[in-house]
Amino acid sequence: MSAPELILAASAGAVSLAICAILWALAQRTQANERVKALRAELTALEARAEAAMASAEAFDSALLAVEDGKAMLASGEESFAACAQALGLASSDVQGLVNALMRADPDHARRLRALFERGEPCAFEVRGANGVVSVEGRAAGALAWLRLSAVLGEEAGLPTAPRFAAFLDAKPGPAWIANADGTVAWANRAWLQAVDAAGLTEAQGRRASFDKGADALASEAANLGQRRETVRWVTLAGRRRAFSIQAQPLEGGGVGVWADDVTETEELKEQLKRSDAAHDDTLNHIADAVAIFSHDKRLTFHNTAFAEMWGLEPAWLAERPGHGEILDRLRQRRRLPETADYAKWKAAELDRYGALGATPDELWSLPDGRTLRVVRQPHPMGGILLLFSDITGELRLKAQYNALIQVQQATLDKLNDAVAVFGSDGRLRLHNEAFERFWNVTPQQLDAAGDFEGVVELCVPRLHDMQFWRELKGRVADPDPSARAPMTGEVKTSDSRIVSYQSRPLPDGATLIGFTDITDARKLESALAARSAALAEAERLKRDFVGNVSYELRTPLTTIIGYSELLERSGENLSERGRSHAAAVRAAATQLARSIDDVLDMAQIDADEMALDVEEVRVGELMETAAGRWLREAEAAQVEIKLERPDDIGLIRGDARRLGQILDHLIENAIRQTPPDGEVTVSARRALGEIQLQVSDTGRGIPFHVQAHIFDRFIGRERGGPGLGLALVKALTELHGGWVALESEPGNGATFTCHLPEAAHAEAASARELEF
Repeated sequence: MSAPELILAASAGAVSLAICAILWALAQRTQANERVKALRAELTALEARAEAAMASAEAFDSALLAVEDGKAMLASGEESFAACAQALGLASSDVQGLVNALMRADPDHARRLRALFERGEPCAFEVRGANGVVSVEGRAAGALAWLRLSAVLGEEAGLPTAPRFAAFLDAKPGPAWIANADGTVAWANRAWLQAVDAAGLTEAQGRRASFDKGADALASEAANLGQRRETVRWVTLAGRRRAFSIQAQPLEGGGVGVWADDVTETEELKEQLKRSDAAHDDTLNHIADAVAIFSHDKRLTFHNTAFAEMWGLEPAWLAERPGHGEILDRLRQRRRLPETADYAKWKAAELDRYGALGATPDELWSLPDGRTLRVVRQPHPMGGILLLFSDITGELRLKAQYNALIQVQQATLDKLNDAVAVFGSDGRLRLHNEAFERFWNVTPQQLDAAGDFEGVVELCVPRLHDMQFWRELKGRVADPDPSARAPMTGEVKTSDSRIVSYQSRPLPDGATLIGFTDITDARKLESALAARSAALAEAERLKRDFVGNVSYELRTPLTTIIGYSELLERSGENLSERGRSHAAAVRAAATQLARSIDDVLDMAQIDADEMALDVEEVRVGELMETAAGRWLREAEAAQVEIKLERPDDIGLIRGDARRLGQILDHLIENAIRQTPPDGEVTVSARRALGEIQLQVSDTGRGIPFHVQAHIFDRFIGRERGGPGLGLALVKALTELHGGWVALESEPGNGATFTCHLPEAAHAEAASARELEF
């Protein structure tokens, strides 16, 4: 190729290269312009988003803080940030100072903030300052930690946040939930989840669980109407039907708040009250008295059947609940109210009783038709007044007849010569004649003041000292046992040496008639004839011979039996344990028989006035100790404790030591037999008014009242509860010393026997009756 061609080719290539460079440059500039345009559009969008974010933050009253490497800066919400600083009581609006204040407020807050800054753990809490509350919510994004702060000032500072309020509802024991307009659950507390047996809300929503279909319908109705709705539903919960008061309230912003309170006990009480009211009304309808209940507004709320029948009022009209004044007006028109000169005043006074605080006195209404009514007014517990009308016309007629009959009976009794008194089943004196007053030398006023049997006895005791007689007579009057009220006849001697024949007769109405007749003259004549009877002397001789023969014939074999039984007991191993036990039983029985024979002989001697006392000085304390020691083994076998109670200065008593010990032996033996295991027998003595009182008491079963009158009789059978001859001998020996025996006992509370002995007993006085014989 020539040089020009080469130059031309090079020129063409250079031109082509320049053109290509220009085209490439134009393309790069176009791309650069488009990139710049895109970046400007993106920058504009970012600025818009930033402005929108800041605007949204400002719109929701929250401040946004960015924290990097522990340094905080305000991203948005200057006004909200200032409000937060004010709520915490900070003087300056320093961002870092506010963060430090949040960390100082509570150690838990500082821990949560450090976890957010260092490890990016989210947090949410509230800080209460001097002027309000600051709500803090923290999140991490990349290397930055973001804090959103909201301040609540003034009265709203006490309101809880949504999370705290949700926790509050979650702690409520009753189910509570927020329902949608169709009744489905949007939120529920823990009690609701437990009721539907769901682990969480998502699970419950997934299987469309429901606490109660009726509650869902109620929530849907409240949402559609925009009004509060409530009802009571019975729901089966944990296998038991329970009543819940369900209330549905439309919420601001949508949804319905529903809560259920357990009112099972209240509903059951309501049902019980309804049944009680029905039973009460049914009971009132079966009584003969007329009952009417008026409310506080003076209208009839209840009346029984007897009310309508007594006043002749129409049931249909009464069912309309007429007023109290209307009923009075209708009764006056039919002449069924008491006649009064000023009806308006009487009616006003009757209606004014609604203001009375307590029950007013009963009244008697005399009606024009001849009936007499008792009117009872009482304030009703539910307000108003309760009226009770009782027709007592027949009762008044019977009372008049009864009073006339009593007057006839009194006049009849006053014509009798015998002293007669009638006692009721309660022991009160009902009737007595004039002869009774003369016989006991008492006045009518004294008898009226005495009132009961005990009071009459106190008036009669000065003439008849025998308390045993009065106790026996009391058993005939007041003992509820029908067998104890059997007729009784006997004779007693008064303090003025009169012989009195008495008799008691039970009356059909439960009362008891007691009559007294003076038979002194007749008995004196009989005594004179008997004293001169040779047959009596022969009988006494035969009696003494018999007692002597029995003593000789029985004591000799008994002594042999006791001796051989003791020998068998001491035979050691030659006799089995069972044999020794039998021998001991034989010895005990023989010993008891010997004591019984001695008691019979002693009673025979006393009856024959042949027993003389060996009077000497006796130490009372030693007497008691010796007697208690003799019965210690029997008491231990019966698991009974014997106690001694005596003053140190009890001193001496003149009497027969052997006979006094015999008295204590019988009393202690009787007390041990009557006392159950773990019981006590107390032997005591005291000095009072010239006498020594020996007392034996036990904690046994006591003595029935109808038995006490015969407790000192001889040879009382077991069917009558008597102990045998021992207590009769106690009484005889005590009286031989110039004393007397008293008994105090109540069934179930033990018994106490007290021997009243004079300090000085004389043998001459004791044997004086032998001279009389």
